[in-house]
Amino acid sequence: MQKNIIGVDLGATSGRVILARAGDDRLRMEELHRFPNRMREIDGRFYWDIHALYEEILRGLSVAGGRGERIDSIGIDTWGVDFACVDPDGDLLGLPRAYRDPYTDGVPEEFFRTVPRESVYAKTGIQVMNFNSLYQLYALNREQSPALAAAEHVLFMPDALSYLLTGEQVCEYTILSTSQLMNPRTRELDGELLRAAGVDASLFARRVMPGERVGVLRDEVARRTGLGRVEVFAVAGHDTASAIAAVPAADERFAYLSSGTWSLMGIELPAPVITEESCAMNFTNEGGVDGTTRFLKNITGMWLLEECRRIWAKEGRTYTYTYAEIMAMAAAAGPGRTRIDPDDEAFAHPADMPAAIRDWCRGRGKVPPADDAALVRCIFESLAARYGEVLDNLRGVAPFAIERLHVIGGGAQNDLLNQLTADACGIPVVAGPSEATAIGNVMVQARALGLVGSLARMRDYIRRSVEVREFLPRTK
Repeated sequence: MQKNIIGVDLGATSGRVILARAGDDRLRMEELHRFPNRMREIDGRFYWDIHALYEEILRGLSVAGGRGERIDSIGIDTWGVDFACVDPDGDLLGLPRAYRDPYTDGVPEEFFRTVPRESVYAKTGIQVMNFNSLYQLYALNREQSPALAAAEHVLFMPDALSYLLTGEQVCEYTILSTSQLMNPRTRELDGELLRAAGVDASLFARRVMPGERVGVLRDEVARRTGLGRVEVFAVAGHDTASAIAAVPAADERFAYLSSGTWSLMGIELPAPVITEESCAMNFTNEGGVDGTTRFLKNITGMWLLEECRRIWAKEGRTYTYTYAEIMAMAAAAGPGRTRIDPDDEAFAHPADMPAAIRDWCRGRGKVPPADDAALVRCIFESLAARYGEVLDNLRGVAPFAIERLHVIGGGAQNDLLNQLTADACGIPVVAGPSEATAIGNVMVQARALGLVGSLARMRDYIRRSVEVREFLPRTK
């Protein structure tokens, strides 16, 4: 039995439309369409161009339709926290604000005057980050946003895009769990937090879990793409939840590192951990497939390097490094003299990342990286050191011995960083799959279509379908 499944995987810098052929033996994947995703700055505010993203998705679907492919289902995952406003007539109200918009700078501290920080964490178990949906809603109300005032519903990004495809409005569980509005024990919205943010629970559409059917392609979309009335399923709408579902682990004694623009490091647990210790460490409890809890820490990841590359290209250089050349430069640079704190606010959205890193070093009496190669090496060594610190925190919470670290996502292809991470963490690093988010997306659909059963069976299937590489810690 073979199922032809389309996974739409959107990140903060790019998106892909993937065709997966899931058969009895293994998964085969083909990229139908890849496209950039960039925030748009309008009058000093940052937005996502959801209409452009929708058009790119339709282009990808049309590739499959143009080839006469029979498609069994479609599912969408994206980054977390951001949302679109929809009016009572079903129209989108402007563009969704982007989480890197500084309009939420300082908002958590203001919010905590109404609901104390400790109470917010006790209610939600979510890491306090200024861009969480809770603080975005509060900030929009403070701005007297006409879009929010006119909204019947807010739809998180994967739900907004599936709405454009199907006309059905839903609120998928894993993406809701990133908002800092939900009690992870009851899986219900918290009334006190909603009131403090100035919104009502009715603003959120009907709840669905990963694997539930959303609807079918609207007639117009079915005709335009040539696919017909294909079913659209809710997957683990938060990209990290989809990625963690694709960890090719044989048992529970692992930690994971989803490595991309953000690094998300954690463990998979049957229930949330909400304690004074987890609050002090600012760990988060987000929803996963089959009711699991993703107990994790958000760490700034390849954003540091991506922003350096953007500045290097912007400087008008006649030559811009390829990814392979960047890896070779960092390896040839050798061990560096300076490490930065990747999570320092100075690196959240600087105008010039290389300058921000050098200024940070000078301000602390450290030797700044001398050239581009040293700068990249500094980023990689700093990330590895941070991963080691976070893993030590996880060891104090995990109800099992953490025997290995599974690195998934684009960072799984970074051999140097993987080796540095193994050295810093002192356990084997298993790298791959790099396409974990897309794989998790399509496998949730495959299960909904009856191809596999449990999460453990999904992971067995994935292990048969992907190749991984192991990096052993080097003795010092």
